[in-house]
Amino acid sequence: MPELPEVETYRRYFEETALGQTVVDLKAEDPRRQLTTDYDTLLQALKGNQFVDTHRIGKHFLINLSTGKVLVLHFGMTGDLAYYRDEEDTPRFARIVFYFQNGFRLAFIDSRKFGRVGLAASVEEYQKTKALGPDALDITSPQLQASLEKRKAPIKTLLLDQKVLAGIGNWIADEVLFQAKINPARLANTLTLPEYEHLHAAIQLVLKTAIEHEAIYQNFPKSFLIHARGWDEVVETTVAERRVCPRHQTPLEIMKVGGRTTYFCPVCQPL
Repeated sequence: MPELPEVETYRRYFEETALGQTVVDLKAEDPRRQLTTDYDTLLQALKGNQFVDTHRIGKHFLINLSTGKVLVLHFGMTGDLAYYRDEEDTPRFARIVFYFQNGFRLAFIDSRKFGRVGLAASVEEYQKTKALGPDALDITSPQLQASLEKRKAPIKTLLLDQKVLAGIGNWIADEVLFQAKINPARLANTLTLPEYEHLHAAIQLVLKTAIEHEAIYQNFPKSFLIHARGWDEVVETTVAERRVCPRHQTPLEIMKVGGRTTYFCPVCQPL
């Protein structure tokens, strides 16, 4: 599933290609399933208008139109974007296509069809309606502490709560807590001020590193826990060889926190 780093990469790609373009047409393969706004209403809102600005709140991508309305793209599990010119270059699984005045097109690609596109009145209205907390890249250390310090719940569970913090997914939460040396099962109200500061710094480190490498996991630093998940394996290794702490090769442990599979180092992250 596209996480915050992937969606930020898509946002930057959109700004390099489609920002400033005037929409002249829209095609949707299955409007009832893929659009959260009626097709005719969406087409009327887009046609003849420009994409003038972009925003991202966690995993949600929002585009301001010249009319003041906002186009919302949610990438589901397999969403992506492709900017191209000719019909024969239409990418596979292009479910929704925006046609521009300059002759180019933007495809919303989605092999599994869980992505959605629609309109919102404003960025603020959308964030309120979806009950999204502050974006994980934008939140300050004091804000993070204030939102967590009185909560008697595991810190990982709260990091995954999009109402608390928008944009943290499962592997990111594990990575953040590993980098901050905090056990995922620690209750949030037991963290100290230095630990909250380390947590905030780790969120910034993990997200900015992932964005810098365009979410290509094998390019992440070797000090990152994500390599233990085996998503980036290019040579065969056993599970035992892979699942060790990158700091000192201690075997990692795996448990469930809030129903989610959780990787952690028992030495670096004692409970």
